[in-house]
Amino acid sequence: MSEIMSFAQTVFESQPFTRFLGAKLGKVTSETAEIYLDIHENHKQQHGFVHGGVLSYLADNALTFAGGIALGGNALTSEYKINYVRPALGKRVIARASAQAAGKRQAVCRCELICIDENGDERLCALAQGTVVPAG
Repeated sequence: MSEIMSFAQTVFESQPFTRFLGAKLGKVTSETAEIYLDIHENHKQQHGFVHGGVLSYLADNALTFAGGIALGGNALTSEYKINYVRPALGKRVIARASAQAAGKRQAVCRCELICIDENGDERLCALAQGTVVPAG
């Protein structure tokens, strides 16, 4: 396991809300992070779509991981925006984030939220952008 992945896994596993939702850390590089969640009934809203709050969590956390790693350590989300482009349906949702620009004080990151259906086909369900700053 790489040093970056080991650091990311340690931080990820220390998050109580992440454990509560059942999210998993996927691939992590020096400027990208992937978080995924197998969709269960308790992740859905009344119309059967994945709840926007669940998608928002995935985007926020993936943005912060991508930005924090690009900044070299622990980080916090300073701000972010999400656009829901279609209902989130399927068996899994993946948040794929990347640092688009990183300096000493902040990283601007982008995240795609992709739903995977029963056939393994991917479909974009939301886009997010955020600013990440070093913690402390």
